[in-house]
Formats: sequence, C-alpha cells, structure tokens
Amino acid sequence: MKKIAFLIWGILLVSCSSKKSLTEKKDFVIAFGSCNRVDLPNLLWDDILNTDPDVWIWGGDNIYADTDDMKALRAMYDQQKNEPGYRKLAQTTDVLGTWDDHDYGLNDGGVEFKAKAASQQEFLNFMNVPESSELRKRKGVYNSKNYVIDGHEIRVILLDTRYFRTPLTPDTETDKRIKPNEYGVGTILSDTQWNWLEKELQNSTADFNIIVSSIQYLSQEHGFEAWGNFPHEVDRLAKLIEDTKPKGVVVLSGDRHISEFSKINLEGIDYPLIDFTSSGLTHAYREFSGEPNKYRVGEVVYTESFGILEFDFKAKTVDFKIVGDNGNVLGQLEQVYE
Repeated sequence: MKKIAFLIWGILLVSCSSKKSLTEKKDFVIAFGSCNRVDLPNLLWDDILNTDPDVWIWGGDNIYADTDDMKALRAMYDQQKNEPGYRKLAQTTDVLGTWDDHDYGLNDGGVEFKAKAASQQEFLNFMNVPESSELRKRKGVYNSKNYVIDGHEIRVILLDTRYFRTPLTPDTETDKRIKPNEYGVGTILSDTQWNWLEKELQNSTADFNIIVSSIQYLSQEHGFEAWGNFPHEVDRLAKLIEDTKPKGVVVLSGDRHISEFSKINLEGIDYPLIDFTSSGLTHAYREFSGEPNKYRVGEVVYTESFGILEFDFKAKTVDFKIVGDNGNVLGQLEQVYE
C-alpha cells in the first residue's frame, strides 16, 4: 500500500546533474511535462516510465498543431497516442492534463479563438474522456481529480488558461514581446472558473493541492506569456490561497522550453508556495543565456526534461526533480515537512 507525504514546511535545495537511480519507489509519484512535438524524437518516455509514476500530467502544448482544422488536429493527437513510448505509459499510468496555446490551436490564443469548442472535444478525445462525461458539456478543460493513498489525499486541480483568457498587451517599447495589462484589465480564468477554483480549494481536505497551470505563475519578468501579464490575477490567486488556507499548494507549469523552481511565502501560510516549471519534452531553449526571476531557486535547466514529484510520508518530504534523458537528475528541490 502507498502513502502520501504531508506538506507543511522547511526547504532544502540540491542542484545537480547526475545519473542517480530513479527506481526507488516513493509513496506516490507524479510525473509531468509540456511542449511535445510529434515531428521530433520523443526520447523521454522510457525515462518517464522508469520513474514508475502513479500519474502522468500533460502541462500543455502536448502537440503543436496551431490550426482550426479539426481533422488535422485529430490526426496529430492520434499520432501522439500511437507513439510507442507514450502508448506504453498511457496503458500503465493514470493520465491527466490541460492544454496550452499550440494544442488549443492558436499561438498565444485566448477567448478569441473561434474553433475553441471543437478543439476542446478533440482534446477530450485525446484524454480518453467518455462521451457521457459532464466535461463534454463544460466550456473549458478545467477539472480536478483526487487520489487517496493509505488515508492521505492528493487533489490535482487542472486550470484552463486559454478558453477564457482575454487579450494580451503587446510591448512596443522594449524588446520584450508582451507587457502587463493595466491593473484590473482582463482575465486569465474568467469569473466562472475562479468561482470553481475557490470551491475546489475551500472544500479540499487533501494533504496536497496540486494546481496545474500551463503558463508560469511566479516568473513574470521575461516578457512572454505568464500570469504576470495580468497582475491582478496573480494577486487574486495569492489572496485565494491565503483566505482558504488549503494544505500543501504547489503550482506546476510549463510553456517556456526551460525548467526551473520558483518559490514565494504567502501571508498566513506556513509553507512556501513552489511553482515548478517543466518544459520541454522534445525541444528546449538551448540558446538560453539568462533572464530575471526574483523568485527562482537554483539554476535554469534548458535541455529537454520532465518533472517528477516524489511524496514520502515517513520522511515527511516531497522531492521535486527535473529529469533529462537517460534519467539524469538535472535539478532537485527537497521540501521537508514537520
């Protein structure tokens, strides 16, 4: 029987590049990743399988379609489903996920994408959601699922940062692509999704609440897509966590073709909020030369990688790892809980 680690407080960082074995099974293992092309070698699925995850989470840009042609979108999803390594993972592991712009269908796209309702159905097909599911009737792909292990509980909360997201503000004054909207202008989630998220956190009895956001929550100075382009939405999520006080909130994000850990302390919350970015699975920002992120802990990884969270109840730890090809551990953050 498995157990789930209990997230409270304390932190230890280990930055490394090693061939440390990933075969020692923890009480519960979440693996996740983003930015995956079907026209490039899918080299990491064997490494992901070697971590023996209980759950695989797609973090967005699960394919690169950028199309409103549903036949083309479906063909690309089918190609990914039939990729041998991924097919083996999907046969042995529970699969959850959200989308980002390239699988949504429009680069940097949001509420304006006219094919979003049809695209949602193709995404749900890819995720093997039954035709009778209520998710087929909901606008947007946000969802949640609970895992109970030996009396301990993990809630995975999947956000949709595309379907309702209002326009971005192009940056015409610097070399950055996007600048933050005027405070209070626009939304990432919409009031409907915000109300749903509030209930998810308010009613949660879970030891951990894992929030999956396709775009980064904490890193916001780079000028690409991020929660920081809607600063009032950043504040709203922080306040929601502070007000509802759920246990063990962690944000998982992708999109950026780099992997990194970010961390912040929230008022009245006795553990740090970690934003674990993992990207990309098949292609990475190998020309990365640095960018500011005042919340970063450790170093940026800019080679292909995926993320894992290992929960150990007895040791009262969660081990966050950035893992590359051949199982190389490229970055590690251990959170200790008392």
